[in-house]
Amino acid sequence: MHILLGITGCIAAYKTPDLVRLLSKAGHDVRCIVTDNGARLVAPHALATVSGNPVHTSLWQENGTIPHIDLMRWCDGLLIAPATAHSLAACALGLANDLLSTAFLALEPHKPMWFAPAMNTVMWNKAVVQEHIATLADGGAHIIEPISGELACGEEGVGAMAPLENIIAAIGS
Repeated sequence: MHILLGITGCIAAYKTPDLVRLLSKAGHDVRCIVTDNGARLVAPHALATVSGNPVHTSLWQENGTIPHIDLMRWCDGLLIAPATAHSLAACALGLANDLLSTAFLALEPHKPMWFAPAMNTVMWNKAVVQEHIATLADGGAHIIEPISGELACGEEGVGAMAPLENIIAAIGS
């Protein structure tokens, strides 16, 4: 399966090179979109190295392509991991302010989409975040629930990105 992995600006982004490696090992061909904030946490070059594919960071390509359309035609499914509160909101509300959210809107309705949220417990429990999760789930998205544990901020609670094995299992083969 061709998986497009969207990586956002959450500290859990440091896990994504391992996620790409595990997806590839499971037989998937992986390409990545990294948001500006995601690129502050994981190097696009590292993702290109482990995926064997170029990493996409901008709507504005110089080679005459339309990246959000081309990537959606290529992929069999879209995974956003980690999915921040911002990325969940952008997708739930249909905002298209970067390559990832624009690509999400261009995803054909029959193709699967998965979100692996990760954020502080207080953020995760906000009613508006839960409303966005519900909107995405009602639209057919698979939500790979965060787990409880120690968070990057030092607090304990629900909000840590699901273990990579859970994400792989949710996608299947």
